[in-house]
Amino acid sequence: MKFVLIDKVTAMEPGKSLTAVKSVSLAEEYLADHFPIFPVLPGVLLLEGLIESASWLVRQNNNFAQSMVLLETARNVRYKSFAAPGMQIRYTVTAKALEDNASSFTGIGVCGDEEIVAANFTMRHFNLGDENPKMAHVDGQVVDNMKKRWKLLYSE
Repeated sequence: MKFVLIDKVTAMEPGKSLTAVKSVSLAEEYLADHFPIFPVLPGVLLLEGLIESASWLVRQNNNFAQSMVLLETARNVRYKSFAAPGMQIRYTVTAKALEDNASSFTGIGVCGDEEIVAANFTMRHFNLGDENPKMAHVDGQVVDNMKKRWKLLYSE
């Protein structure tokens, strides 16, 4: 199952920071199991919201040069509260380093005025065709799809 945990990018300072929002809906399938009587966004998906936000900053900074932008390490992840249906999370990620194939970030997620998640994390970015030239066509498809999604997420 593929989760999309960013609804809209609301602000971006190219190469430096990005802010995005996620509205939590009771219609999201995983909330039926997490937890039926007290539905809340799972902590790992709160972290994924930060990672997705950072991945868009990487893609923009690198002009969509890599198809894969993936979490490498997450450190000092702190969960401070819950995100329940009806809440909106504002994710803000700040780049500590943005390089061709690796990047590092700090990020926070806030509901209202309350910080609910914070983390330091690193990401790596690459193309599948770098290791296996037969996969280069997949890189092109992924990049095309990401460019289309970006147009939906951010309007300058």
